[in-house]
Amino acid sequence: MQDPTATTPSVIAASDEAGTPPAAAPTTESPPPSAKYVTHELTFYGWPDNSPPGAGIALPQIHTKAGGVGTYADPITFATDPRELPAGTRLYIPMIQKYAIMEDTCAACIADWSSGKRHVDVWMNSDSTNSENLRSCQHSWTRPAAEIEINPPPGRPVTTGPLFETSAGACRTTP
Repeated sequence: MQDPTATTPSVIAASDEAGTPPAAAPTTESPPPSAKYVTHELTFYGWPDNSPPGAGIALPQIHTKAGGVGTYADPITFATDPRELPAGTRLYIPMIQKYAIMEDTCAACIADWSSGKRHVDVWMNSDSTNSENLRSCQHSWTRPAAEIEINPPPGRPVTTGPLFETSAGACRTTP
C-alpha cells in the first residue's frame, strides 16, 4: 500500500479527475530561437581585406577558416560585433540566397554597433589572386540596407555557387 503522505507519487497519472492532462515535464533543452527579419548594412570581405590577409577567423564555429557554400548545413562565414549577434548565430540573406554563420569580427561592424547601426560583413570566396576583381565584386553586392533573417529554419531557397569565382576572377550578378 502506498503511503498517502508521500510527496513523490510512484506513477504519474495520465490525467487528473477532471480529465486535464498533466503538465509537460521540464526539459533541459531550450526551444530554438525564433526567426526574425532585421535590416542591416550588408558588406562583403575576402582574403585581401581580412585582417591579417587570408581566410583566418576569430570565432570558429563549424569552419576552421572563412568559407561555406551557403546551405543551412554549410553556411558562409560572416563577421559582426559579437555583442550584436553572438558567435554561432545563423542568418539567411534573401538577397544572395545563402545562409551564413557568425564566425568572425569586423572592426567597422563593431564601430557601427557602438553607434546603434546594424552591420554584417559576409565572407566572399577568395584567395590571394584577383584582388581588384574581388573588390569590385564586393562593392557590387554591398547594400546600405538589406533584409536579413536571424535564426532562420532550414529550407530557404539557396544558390550554392560562389558570388565570386576565384580562378576566373568573375563576379556573379544574380544570386
